[in-house]
Amino acid sequence: MLEAFLRPDCVEAGCDEAGRGCLAGPVFAAAVILPHDISELNTALAQALNDSKQLTERRRNALRAIIEKEALAWAVVAVDNREIDKLNILRSSITAMHRALDRLELRPQHIIVDGNRFYPYNDIPHTTIVKGDGKYMSIAAASILAKTHRDEYMLKIHEEFPQYAWNRNKGYPSAAHRAAIREHGTTPYHRMTFNLLGTPQLEFDF
Repeated sequence: MLEAFLRPDCVEAGCDEAGRGCLAGPVFAAAVILPHDISELNTALAQALNDSKQLTERRRNALRAIIEKEALAWAVVAVDNREIDKLNILRSSITAMHRALDRLELRPQHIIVDGNRFYPYNDIPHTTIVKGDGKYMSIAAASILAKTHRDEYMLKIHEEFPQYAWNRNKGYPSAAHRAAIREHGTTPYHRMTFNLLGTPQLEFDF
């Protein structure tokens, strides 16, 4: 079972993102505040929480409903591909996390974030945790919400552009996705600053 909190003495929010490495679609981020007695309140949820990448799609979707019901507060925000191209993906991911924190109905006193990069959020202290979605429940819960909400969005826009198979690759750089870009070109959802075709990047000596 994952740890419930890094700092159990305060209101702690966990943050994570989904879709950072994709060629198309937004990056989604979630912020989640779980009850302090989550392990007793919902033992099944506490035991099931894990990094979303380690769970099946069916399991993630089932846990999403439970997280949204049991959390003291939660929010999910998307930053679209146009803003990603303007800001870069790191800034966009952190911006999405900040906006998710903005939407929480409960103000956290501490923030824990998956990964090793984060920008200060207001005056609230934060801690970055590498592979935190496999260590702390609130980050795992945020990982599941970000992933399931993003997958849902990608299934929706797949209906507009079925040739890219976003129902299967969710916008990630699969061989089939890149082959579709070569054949059909790009869409309004593609991240134009990304290496869409996977071609070697030129290096220049000056």
